[in-house]
Amino acid sequence: MTGRVYLVGAGPGAPDLLTLRAAEILHRADVVFHDALVHPGTLALAVRADKIPVGKRSGRRSTAQNFINKRLIDAAARHAVVVRLKGGDPLLFGRAQEEIAALRRAGVDFEIVPGVTAAAAAAAELGVSLTRRGISRHVVFVTPRAAEGERDNDWAAAVLTADTAVVYMGAGLAGEISAELTARGMSPATPVALVENATLPGRRVLVGTLAELPALARRTGDGPTTLLFGEVLKDGAAISARAEASLKQA
Repeated sequence: MTGRVYLVGAGPGAPDLLTLRAAEILHRADVVFHDALVHPGTLALAVRADKIPVGKRSGRRSTAQNFINKRLIDAAARHAVVVRLKGGDPLLFGRAQEEIAALRRAGVDFEIVPGVTAAAAAAAELGVSLTRRGISRHVVFVTPRAAEGERDNDWAAAVLTADTAVVYMGAGLAGEISAELTARGMSPATPVALVENATLPGRRVLVGTLAELPALARRTGDGPTTLLFGEVLKDGAAISARAEASLKQA
């Protein structure tokens, strides 16, 4: 094996949030295996690479992970610079560990290039800090989704013990999330926010309470949406006003 595989974080959407290291590697790439939601402007940086979509979208037919692993290994035998371009950060809900394990077994050299994750992008859109002295010293990132055959995913327990919680891939399960958290003792008045298409021109911010979460989720579109819970969001009116002003300036 002569090539190196780079697991690169594409960030939450906007191409100019890509790290300088990621942009430099994309410019040198021979082949790029990319997620479905990577911005075209980010892909355009890979000026000399073959670009191969291997994206996964919730509830839709997608490329099998084992097949992606094999393609990365095969590509490393033929190319010097192989990029696996993932939305957000590769190490947060990106199934990177499965690719890492496959590359190690095959003796393929690899490097991980972090990216801006959805939680940070969503908080920036809201104009709130996920941590705040005296209010939030404990933040969790969870997803309610679990693949077939995985162990039980008690995401709700983590959310209930956190000061601030960020839920990935949860908009389509908003009804179940609201019901589960309420049944397990979370106040229906807990502040929540939904951020769709964070960092992109078509972004949308919706704020409300846990009780209103299902109705809020029905107002979102087809873009990736991050859910946030906690007292850091309690000034919903100010958050909404800031988000609306930011969108007009974009």
